Amino acid sequence: MTAELPLDQVRTLLAVVDEGTFDAAAAALHVTPSAVSQRVKALEQRTGRVLLLRTKPVRPTESGEVVVRLARQLARLERDARADLGMSGEGEPTRVSIAVNSDSLSTWFLPALARVPAELRLCFELRREDQDHTAALLREGLVMAAVTSSSVPVAGCSVHPLGTMRYVAAARRDFAGRYLRGPVEQTLPDAPVVVFDRRDDLQDGFVRRLLGGGGGAGPLRHYVPTSEGFVDAVAAGLGWGMVPEAQAEPLLRSGRLVHLAPDRAVDVPLYWQQWKLDSPALAAVAEAVTRTAEQTLRPR
Repeated sequence: MTAELPLDQVRTLLAVVDEGTFDAAAAALHVTPSAVSQRVKALEQRTGRVLLLRTKPVRPTESGEVVVRLARQLARLERDARADLGMSGEGEPTRVSIAVNSDSLSTWFLPALARVPAELRLCFELRREDQDHTAALLREGLVMAAVTSSSVPVAGCSVHPLGTMRYVAAARRDFAGRYLRGPVEQTLPDAPVVVFDRRDDLQDGFVRRLLGGGGGAGPLRHYVPTSEGFVDAVAAGLGWGMVPEAQAEPLLRSGRLVHLAPDRAVDVPLYWQQWKLDSPALAAVAEAVTRTAEQTLRPR
C-alpha cells in the first residue's frame, strides 16, 4: 500500500526549514517543540529517509528538499483555491518568488514584470543569483520560477526557452591603448579584468576560447557583484570585461567603450523554469516574461 504524506507533517517540515529551528517552528505553528519533533520523525519514518540535517539552522537533505518543494506547491494551490472561493483576506496580494540573474534583472526582466496585469495584485519576491545556479533555488523549493541557463527541467517543473543574452568583450578606450596594443590573443590574458564574483567564468571562458585551450583571464581582478557596478567599473577603466550587449551598445556608440574582439561574442541561452501548477499567478507571469524575452533577447 502506498504511504501517504500527512499534510500537517509536511507543513511542519516546511516550518522547521523556514524558521531554522524546531523551537521557532513550534512558535510559528502554535504547538510545542515536542509536537514539531514528533511530526518530523513520523514523516521521516513514513518516507524511510532522513529529511533534515539537525544543524543550526537546520537544513533539508536532498530528500527533504523534495518534501519542502511539495509543501510550497501545496501552499500555492491552497492560496489560489481560497482566492477562487472568495476566502482570501480583502486586498490580500499573491506572492510570487522568482530567481533571476543580475544581468537580466538590470536589462529586460523588470519591464516584463510590469506587463503582468495589475488587477491580479501580485507581489514579487526576487532572488538574484547567477543564471547557472538559479535552478538550485527551484530544486530546493525556495522559488516558484527561475530564469536559468539550464534546459534540463528541475523535477516537478516545466521549461521554456527564452532566447540568448549576448555578451561582448569591451574596455575603456584609453585602457585598451595602454594594455591591449598588440593582438588581443596575446595581450588580453595579462590585462586587468573586471569579474562579477568568484563564480563568474565569462571572462576566463572568453580568453580560453581566444587561445583555443587552457589559461584564462589575468590575475589582476576586480570583483564587482552588481550588474550596473560591473559596467561602471569597465567604463571607468578598472579593467576589461564581458558586458551585456544591451548595456554595452550606448557606451560603444558614445565612444566610452571599445570592442576588443568585434567578431567574437558569447551567447548565453536563457530558459524559464516554473512549477507545474495550474496557477493563474504563475501563468500570467510566464506569459509576460516569455513575451518580453521574445522582443528583447536574441533568438536561440
